[in-house]
Amino acid sequence: MKPDFSRLELLMGSSAMVVLSKSGVFLIGLGGVGSWCAEALVRSGIGSICIADSDCVSASNINRQLQATEKNIGLPKTEALYERLKEINPECDVKCFPHEFSKENSSLFDFGSADYIIDAIDTLPHKMDLIEIAANKGKRFFSSMGMAGKLDPTRIRTADIWETEGCPLAKIVRTGLRKRNFTGNFTAVYSTERLPNIGITVKEDNKIINGSAVCVTAAAGMTLASLVLMDIYINE
Repeated sequence: MKPDFSRLELLMGSSAMVVLSKSGVFLIGLGGVGSWCAEALVRSGIGSICIADSDCVSASNINRQLQATEKNIGLPKTEALYERLKEINPECDVKCFPHEFSKENSSLFDFGSADYIIDAIDTLPHKMDLIEIAANKGKRFFSSMGMAGKLDPTRIRTADIWETEGCPLAKIVRTGLRKRNFTGNFTAVYSTERLPNIGITVKEDNKIINGSAVCVTAAAGMTLASLVLMDIYINE
């Protein structure tokens, strides 16, 4: 059965839906933000999507990541999410890149067919690398800032990276970009919420993990997807 996007077409119009069906997105990072962004785009009729992440599904992902289920534990995140996305829309061209993104291995990522690049990376240096490379590619680029340590999805905002306020990660990104002499512009999804006490767990390898909630991470992913839809709707 052909996917039915008629409810979205009522909002966006038929010509915008045609553009959407011919558009491609390259999404890097399939965690609590990126996985929901991918689902929203495919449910909206995006023509093609490349999904990238080097990690495998773990039990601790279940509280917030779309592809994280009991039966998928141990599977590569790209593989698990691919199956989900193809069930939603078999006509969508889904390509998997089970690699960690960095400047050193950026040649493994083919951005050529993408109209949009979306950053949902957790690792700060790699996030900065992607920002620089996406700017050089001349693609429409949207980036998620920190969504850990948040409980209130109504505090999520969008703004040019240089105009973000109240987000510690966005501040770090701005500082890092200045050190790299980056002066470009892109839209960031961020949250102004600052909880007084953030639960932190220190694992055996001394990696610090901040608490996170699906109601916030998923809302951020949906916001990223909406930026693509709105860009097509406005510019169609």
